[in-house]
Amino acid sequence: MEDFFRQLAEDAPRWNFIWMYDERQQGKILSGIWMTIKLAVACVALSVVIGIVGAWLQGARAAPVRLLVAGYIQFFRNTPPFVQLLFFYFALGQFTPTYSPDGWLQQPIISNVGWAIISLSFFAGAFNVEIFRAGIEAVPQSTQEASESLGFSRLQSYRYVVLPLAFRVCLPALNNNLVNLVKTTTQAFAIAVPELLYQSVSIWNDYPSAQNPTMVLLFVVYILLVAVLVFGMHRWERAMRIPGYGT
Repeated sequence: MEDFFRQLAEDAPRWNFIWMYDERQQGKILSGIWMTIKLAVACVALSVVIGIVGAWLQGARAAPVRLLVAGYIQFFRNTPPFVQLLFFYFALGQFTPTYSPDGWLQQPIISNVGWAIISLSFFAGAFNVEIFRAGIEAVPQSTQEASESLGFSRLQSYRYVVLPLAFRVCLPALNNNLVNLVKTTTQAFAIAVPELLYQSVSIWNDYPSAQNPTMVLLFVVYILLVAVLVFGMHRWERAMRIPGYGT
């Protein structure tokens, strides 16, 4: 197989699949894919948690809490995620405490990967808050009142009654937002997070003839990642469906 791609690079110079026969470039691609997967999983999980907590805080009795959540939503929905990423890394990153693992070199506690996860998760979380809020509003008020009449606290009612029903309503919209989030993780390239796009650019900068096949690889990997996410979300949606509810 390696000989085939090496010969292909000689016969068709514009299609140099160098990462198929060069171990060093292959390592870059594999590490980039693995970093992309970790980044996507972390951002998806954290953004969903932010959405759930934020939707609950929107119904808080304290007005300052509701205003704080509203301000968070407006800030992250009304500014580009790329600008947010640069703001978190270059502006807030200046105030990040540092530590010295070897006694000489100072490193920030939050790395560029950490800032990418935080920034992208808060961006998608702002939309998730609104998605969960719409799902909560779809739950009949009588259902919430019935849970409270049984002695449930507001938190218990939200956790055991309202949220499970709201989840079933908002899963299609949540699916769309999480798909967009996975694709948005490519913007972590701007702060040198070594995900797939970053590693791909480093390859075709060194080997311009590898640009076309590496770009094709990028498309294929992201199509597969999104396909896995969509498949899993659709299976989850079917598994949680209650006959007659939400129709």
